[in-house]
Amino acid sequence: MSVQAARLFEDRAVRLFIGLAAFFCVNAALAEFIGVKIFALEDTLGVAPFEWNLFGQTGSLNFTAGTLLWPVVFIMTDTINEFFGRRGVRFISWLAVGLILYGFVFAFAAIELAPAAWWRGAAQAQGVPDYQSAFAAVFGQGLWTIAGSLVAFLVGQMIDVAVFHRIRRATGERRVWLRATGSTAVSQLVDSFVVIWIAFVLGPQKWPTSLFLAVSTLNYAWKMLAAIALIPLLYVMRRAITAYLGAARARELREQAAR
Repeated sequence: MSVQAARLFEDRAVRLFIGLAAFFCVNAALAEFIGVKIFALEDTLGVAPFEWNLFGQTGSLNFTAGTLLWPVVFIMTDTINEFFGRRGVRFISWLAVGLILYGFVFAFAAIELAPAAWWRGAAQAQGVPDYQSAFAAVFGQGLWTIAGSLVAFLVGQMIDVAVFHRIRRATGERRVWLRATGSTAVSQLVDSFVVIWIAFVLGPQKWPTSLFLAVSTLNYAWKMLAAIALIPLLYVMRRAITAYLGAARARELREQAAR
C-alpha cells in the first residue's frame, strides 16, 4: 500500500464513510431478501386483531418483514446526507442497488442448481417436506417484486436527498429532526406506493385499487411512525460522529455537505 493510500485510510472521515456505507448496504439488501415474509402485527404482539377498516379492506395489520429494517436505512441515509451530502447518498444508493441485483442473480442461480436427493427431505422433521421448493419460494422472489422494490428504492432515495437539502438551506444547521423527518415523509410516500403498484398491481397478481391503497397506506404509516420514534437515535449518532471526528472536522464535513 502506498503512503498516500495509507494516509487516506487513516482519515477518520474516510473510515466513517466506509463504515456507514457498508452498514447501509447490508441493511438495504437484507430488507429486500426478508421482505418476502408477511407478518401479522397483532399476533406478533400477542394481542387481539385490531380489525381495521381502510378503503373497504378489513382485518389484521399485516406488514412485510422488510419494514423492520427500512427505518434503519432511513437513519443511515439522513446521517450520510448530513456529513457527506448528495454525492455520498447517491453513491451508496447506486452501490446498494448493484449489490442487491448481484445478490438476486446468485439467488436465482442457486435455485437452478440440482438439489441433492437427501437434501430435499432434510427438514421434514421441521415441517418442510421439500427443502428445494421452500428455498425457491423464499429466495426466488418474482421479477415484478424485485423491479418494484428497486425502482421505488432509487426514486425514494433521490427524492429524500433533494428534500433534505432544500429544508437544510431553509433552516441552516438548526432543526436536524425537521430535515430528517421531512425528507423521509416525502420520499417514503412515493416509495411505499410505487413498490406495491409495480409489484402487485402491474404484476401478475393484479391487486384491486382498494387493496393497493390500504396496504400502501399502512406501510407508509408504519415507516413514518418508526422514523419519528428514531429521531433521538439521529441525534445520538450525530453526537457520536462529532466526538469521533472532532468538532472542527465534523463541522467542516457538514459545511461541505450543505454545499
